[in-house]
Formats: sequence, structure tokens, C-alpha cells
Amino acid sequence: MTEARKHQILTFFIASVWFINGFYCKVLNLVPRHRQIVGRIVGYDGATLLTVFIGILEVSMAVWILSNIQSRLNAFVQISLVAFMNTLEFILVPDLLLWGRANAFFALMFIFLIFYNEHSLNKKLVLK
Repeated sequence: MTEARKHQILTFFIASVWFINGFYCKVLNLVPRHRQIVGRIVGYDGATLLTVFIGILEVSMAVWILSNIQSRLNAFVQISLVAFMNTLEFILVPDLLLWGRANAFFALMFIFLIFYNEHSLNKKLVLK
């Protein structure tokens, strides 16, 4: 498989993670645990509205990823957000996480995947 194809597949996968978590889990509230996490962190007043807003932002992130506009900045923003959100959840609401504190491992793997896709695969595409 070519580097370009790997980059394309990983880009689609990463965008899909943001889209699914934003649209299905938060906007459509198909995974109520997300609303509970937001509610516990910021207080339950307005948790539903804030969760939907976060979901819309995550869907927007998926669109940004697929647009390939400012991809380095995009990767930096993704990594920062995933690290921040997961640190907050690790400390404040580990009981609401799908895998508890082990969620941090999956977040770290996702961060490495974003970094690899942008700084290894995409770098090779630019240099060719």
C-alpha cells in the first residue's frame, strides 16, 4: 500500500471518529454518557445544550480534517483537544468513561495516530 493511500485511509478514519462522536453520540444523544460527562464537569444546567454544541464542533472538526486546509494546525488542535478533554475526564469523571481510566491509553493511541498521519505520512507526500 502506498504512503498516499495510507494517509488517505487514516485521514478518513480520524475524521470518522470525530464525526461519529460528535453527531451520533452528542448531537443525537445516542450515547447519553457524553451528556452526563459534560453535566458532571460543568454542572447540569445547560449540559444538554453544551453537549450538542460540542458535538457540532466535533462534526466541524471532521469537515476541517477532510478539507485538508491547514492540516498541520489541524493536527495540533486535534492533539491538544484530545489530550485536554481526556485529562479532564481522567481526573474528574473516570467512572463515566467507557473503559474508566484505561480510556487514557486509547486517547494516547489516537494522539499518536493523528501525529503519525500528519507528520510522517503527510510529510512524505509533501516531500515527493
